[in-house]
Amino acid sequence: QVQLVESGGGLVQPGGSLRLSCAASGTIRSIYSMGWYRQAPGKQRELVATIMSSNTNYADSVKGRFTISRDNAKNTVFLQMNSLEPENTAVYYCRVTCTVVGGVINTYWGQGTQITVSS
Repeated sequence: QVQLVESGGGLVQPGGSLRLSCAASGTIRSIYSMGWYRQAPGKQRELVATIMSSNTNYADSVKGRFTISRDNAKNTVFLQMNSLEPENTAVYYCRVTCTVVGGVINTYWGQGTQITVSS
């Protein structure tokens, strides 16, 4: 019904920047919220940032360094990550909550993209 395609991951040196994108497609009627989560090895998945309409929410550890935004016309959410630290190494997942054709509200996850911060 809904597909999420993530891009933009990779290897970056400490202090560097990356920009993640996640495009949602399929039988979407309206998007309620979009967000990014991450899971580091041996840890639970955690929230990084979410955006609902124009309201944003960030994990304390990324405030001031990461910026979430969205292109409503393209059903795409972005995560600009600056001043990256080794502790930011994780698989980053896109999450979208939306209403699909038929009126059902569901939450969908992307396949995940690896971010490695290392010198």
